[in-house]
Amino acid sequence: MQVKSVGTEVDLEGATLIAGVLQGLGPLPGSEDAVASVDTALFETAGFEGKSGQTMTAPHEVARALLLVGLGDEASFESIRAASGNAIRKVKTERAVSLMALVGIEEATRAVVEGSLLGGYQFRAYKTDDDSLDAESVDVVGGEESEITAATVACSATTLARDWVNTPAKDTSPASLAEMIDAATTGTGIDVEIWDRARIEEEKLGALLGVAAGSDRDPRVLILKYRPEGATKHLALVGKGITFDSGGLSLKTAAYMEEMKDDMSGAAAISAATIAMAKLGLPLNVTAIAPLTDNAVGGDATRPGDVLRPVEGPTIEVLNTDAEGRLILADGLGLAKRFEPDLTIDVATLTGAAVVALGRQVAAVFGSDSEVAEQVLEAAARAGEHFWELPLFRGYRKSIDSDIADIKNISGSRYGGAVVAAVFLAEYAGDGPWAHLDIAGPARSRETTGELVKGASGVGVRTLIEVARGMLS
Repeated sequence: MQVKSVGTEVDLEGATLIAGVLQGLGPLPGSEDAVASVDTALFETAGFEGKSGQTMTAPHEVARALLLVGLGDEASFESIRAASGNAIRKVKTERAVSLMALVGIEEATRAVVEGSLLGGYQFRAYKTDDDSLDAESVDVVGGEESEITAATVACSATTLARDWVNTPAKDTSPASLAEMIDAATTGTGIDVEIWDRARIEEEKLGALLGVAAGSDRDPRVLILKYRPEGATKHLALVGKGITFDSGGLSLKTAAYMEEMKDDMSGAAAISAATIAMAKLGLPLNVTAIAPLTDNAVGGDATRPGDVLRPVEGPTIEVLNTDAEGRLILADGLGLAKRFEPDLTIDVATLTGAAVVALGRQVAAVFGSDSEVAEQVLEAAARAGEHFWELPLFRGYRKSIDSDIADIKNISGSRYGGAVVAAVFLAEYAGDGPWAHLDIAGPARSRETTGELVKGASGVGVRTLIEVARGMLS
């Protein structure tokens, strides 16, 4: 879909005109005339009250149709974004014209772009005979060109991550996923390294090799390096890349196992975000590291009670093979320290405990200190993504002491699992500024609403872009 700005004089012929309406049928500034043209009896007939999520199609004297979309009680960045997403899925013409950027809300243009591009997203790679008619372009009346350009890059990266995560695990082996991401970097100036099993063994990434031992699909390590001229600061990103998670010998139940293709959402997010940073030309050195492997059941699979040796840091007694994400992140964080970054962030669908604590719409942030956590939270607020800080309570470190190794991968308690996992990762993150993002809840949307479409959400991509911008200010 293409989004572009147009002036107030716009040809509406053949297009669907989108206007926003507040609850109580108060129109947004700039859409008064459009709303006034509608016979109010139609509102009652359609049950349209301007509530959030409501849409109504009405005749228009020039446009093909007038699509009214509800914003709820008040206009805001989030309500405009959600309304644009709800609207674009109702547009059944090739072209839509949006009036909602005319409202006096800061970054209203970006809200319309994000709602249109993310809400209009569809994953069709495996569909046959799909003849649905959807909008191919959106004209934003009064839109800011700079906001459209930046938002389009960020949304393209988010939908790229969605595509990778939505692809069935059969087609995203560690090798094929690394190749997909490599192909997506073409023309960006990003240098790509893909380590095969031999290189991984040579580098002694024992934790990654331990998780990979049960699979007949060899692991990979993907390293993206963006080095723009004049950059003085360095951001390192580490993403969990479990291409399918069966739980290993600590086998998961069958319920929702089909969603375990999502377990490489962290790797997808950091890779897509790095590509966006390069396309935006941000003058920041970025290194993205994605350890990629299945967590499978096989004759040589790591057994509960085995001990793994990561590339750097404490040896690990594995008590539960389904707590595998933190194992491969231990190696990823160990590699990241070699680059001596100013800030390291890891992103992972790590724990069900984070979902219990924060639900499915909010991701957890853990920071090496409060300033780092606040840095991420401020970036998330600018990006319009929902994150919340949880404590990196180092008092729980004793709970993962091992009798036979330096550390064990679970505490054995049902309580505080997300915090314990973060404390485990802190052992490998080094002494510099570091944040851990547990995106287990919002990585998958279970309904289509606003800018979200059922399936992979691409959460984290836009927050990471804003973190990068923040490091430059």
